[in-house]
Amino acid sequence: MKKLNLGAVFAAFLLTAAACGSDEGTNGDGDNASNGGDDSNDNNTEEVSGSILVAGSSAMEPLVAAASEVFMEENLEASISVQAGGSGQGLSSIASEQVDIGNSDVFAEEKDDIDASNLVDHRIAVVGMGPAAHPEVGVDDLSTEDMIDIFTGEVTNWSEIGGADEEIVLVNRPDSSGTRDTFVKYGLEGNEPSSDAITEDSSSTVRQIISETPGAIGYLAFSYYDDQGSVLPLAVDGVEQTDENVMSGDFPIWAYMHSYTNGEPEGLTKAFIDFLFSETVQDGVIPEMGYIPETGMQVERDAEGNETAK
Repeated sequence: MKKLNLGAVFAAFLLTAAACGSDEGTNGDGDNASNGGDDSNDNNTEEVSGSILVAGSSAMEPLVAAASEVFMEENLEASISVQAGGSGQGLSSIASEQVDIGNSDVFAEEKDDIDASNLVDHRIAVVGMGPAAHPEVGVDDLSTEDMIDIFTGEVTNWSEIGGADEEIVLVNRPDSSGTRDTFVKYGLEGNEPSSDAITEDSSSTVRQIISETPGAIGYLAFSYYDDQGSVLPLAVDGVEQTDENVMSGDFPIWAYMHSYTNGEPEGLTKAFIDFLFSETVQDGVIPEMGYIPETGMQVERDAEGNETAK
C-alpha cells in the first residue's frame, strides 16, 4: 500500500516537473467526461500566470496540493490555492462558479442538488477507501456484515466480534463528504452510519482522532495511511486494502477522483488540468501519493455504480 509522503514527492519531482504552458487547444474530447489531457505540457517551456482556486474533496486534497506545488515551481507567476471541505462543497462551488476547479470523489450526477449539465468531468485518478481503526482494537479483518453492524450501531464493543474488550467509538464524515458517500454505497451497502458518532469535516482530523482514541473506527482514503501505522487499515471479507486489489476489482470501496470545471477550461485552469494528466503527475505524483492512475484499473464504473471489466 502506498503511503502519504509529501516530502518525497517534492524532492523527487520539483527538479524534473515539466513546465505547463499554452492556453491554446481544448482538454478532453468535449464531452462531460474527460479521462485525459494534453501531455504536450511536459515539453512546453512557456510559463503561465494568474491565480485559481481549487476546492472540494478532502480525499483528493493531498494529491492536488502536491501537484500544485510542482506546477508553481515551474510557473512562478501562477498561484493555485487548494482547499478541502468535501465533495459536496466542491460540486456546489464549481456549479455556482465560485471556484475554478471543484474536486469530488463522487460523480456530479449522483448529487440531486447539483446541475451537472455544464460541468466537465476530468477523472484524474482513482482512490481506494476503507475502514480504519485504532491499532489496538484486536481485529484486523471485518466481514461486510460486521462492518455494517459496527457503523450502524448494532455492535458497540469490539469483544462482540472477537476483538478487545473496548467500546467502539465511531468517527464519521458529514453528509457533504464524497468519502462518506463512497463508503456507504460500496462498503455499507447503502446503510447509513449511526448518528451517535463523532463527525469531522477533514480526513486528516479523522485519522488523528482514530489514532488517539482507543476503540475508534472510521474510514479513510488509502492516501491517508502513514508509515508510522497510526491507524490500522482493516481488511474486508479477507481482502486487504491494497492498490492491486482495487485495480482488479477485488476490493470494492473505491472512487474516481474528479476535477470538475464549469465548461471547458481555459487559461491557467486549462494549463493546470493538462498538467494533472501529464506524465509527471500520472506516472509520478499519483502513485507516490498513494493514489491509482485510472489507466491501471481493470474495471470501470458509471455514475449509477454499475461496474464492468475494462
